[in-house]
Amino acid sequence: MRFLIFIWHRITAAVSTLLFLALLIALFGLYKFANSEQSDNELKLQGKHEYLTEISQKIDSGHLRPNIVFILYDDLGYGDIGEGAKDNTLIATPNINQLAAGGVVLTDFHSPSPVCTPSRAGYLTGRLAPRAGLPNVVFPTGSTRGLLFRLLTRPGSHTRLPAEEITLADLLKAAGYATGMVGKWHMGDRSPSLPNDMGFDSYFGALYSNDMEPFALYANREIAVAAPVDQRYLTERYTEAATAFIEAHAAEPFFLYFAHNFPHDPLSVRGARSGQSKAGLYGDVLEEIDDSVGDIVATLERTGTLENTLIIITSDNGPWFLGNAGDQRGRKGNTFEGGMRVPFIAHWPEAIAGGRTEPAMAMGTDLLPTVLDLLQLPAPKDRLLDGRSILNVLTSGAATPHDYLYYYDGETLFAVRNQRFKYRGPAGVFYSTDQTPIGAAVPQKEWLFDLAGDRRESYDTSDHSPQELQRLRDAFTAKNKEMAVNQRGWN
Repeated sequence: MRFLIFIWHRITAAVSTLLFLALLIALFGLYKFANSEQSDNELKLQGKHEYLTEISQKIDSGHLRPNIVFILYDDLGYGDIGEGAKDNTLIATPNINQLAAGGVVLTDFHSPSPVCTPSRAGYLTGRLAPRAGLPNVVFPTGSTRGLLFRLLTRPGSHTRLPAEEITLADLLKAAGYATGMVGKWHMGDRSPSLPNDMGFDSYFGALYSNDMEPFALYANREIAVAAPVDQRYLTERYTEAATAFIEAHAAEPFFLYFAHNFPHDPLSVRGARSGQSKAGLYGDVLEEIDDSVGDIVATLERTGTLENTLIIITSDNGPWFLGNAGDQRGRKGNTFEGGMRVPFIAHWPEAIAGGRTEPAMAMGTDLLPTVLDLLQLPAPKDRLLDGRSILNVLTSGAATPHDYLYYYDGETLFAVRNQRFKYRGPAGVFYSTDQTPIGAAVPQKEWLFDLAGDRRESYDTSDHSPQELQRLRDAFTAKNKEMAVNQRGWN
């Protein structure tokens, strides 16, 4: 008996030692993973530099070169402003409404992703987020949330926009524009992927979402307002920086990327704005943002640049906990229309006839190709662009340039659609109850929605439209095969 007890103690001691060693190895692996450095593609970096040099040599000073002001909201719903908010009497946005009335509104415009980081990558590169190498949300360097998120999504995934990606700011800087960014970057907090590394001459803003810490404001590469920033004055600070940039560069072509942190949660406004909206604090925030738009337009008028300035207003995805997704299913974080169909307003007095709404489907990846078309510049030859120029849609009401739009969450394709029908591949649909703290995706078969009569994606009509089902299923399968072979889209 004593011998058996002795053997048992020896075995348990050995197992404890092995478990301890395994824990040390796991912790060391996590440490290495958390501190691993992302590498860039040197060959494509060289291709980027060669392309931008080529662009700089093709500048045509005689060609119309409008200023561009791109205003991107964070978690703004389709039903909060613009066409989707026609019946929304709770939030007053007279300045945005005036731009919509004097410009064109796209009623079927989509963000590149249902969450912020990959959506921003898509807007700035013209490439779907898996192409651009940044398919998931990124977190501050060294944060526990970031480490856990990477472990749960894809270990080894990128934590910053790859330096070899060509941004809209890179392109316009090479084309002779002064380039400035104000607001939320959220594509990495380290060089060589900071705003000043990726084509912006000047930067003032936050590197992350306003619910991430430490939340500081940067002027170029240095902290200008230490954390924690008082977010009640965030819109005011951003507006001052945006109008100062316009005034400083009014005598030359300029590109301003104004990326708000709001109405992402947590919400804050100045005391003078608090309680003014019928839609509560969320409405207060939007009405203060509308004041900001008014200040920008007034600055453009004062500097004589409004007539030849293309102003674009849209959102990075659908609304989060608050906000109005319009008459659509879903919200931020999913690939139903409510997560990705967002407001879009374009205003350019010299080239866009006002008072129009256009139904052509489009996506945020179209922005960079549209600018290439506008400036009559070639696309890069060493990489694929997923977007298409919508210049003719904006100026003359042309049909969509897309056969299909593809809806990605992370690196997974969930849906594909044409102008009328939307196919959702076999996938889980998230379900939970209010009293259940953790939900799960419930598996579903493939679905086909007829968006012409069912914008809420409530009814599967695959049995009524077998040809459309097969056509979109084939497009879905083909895109998955294409991405499996060449996800980054290199030529």
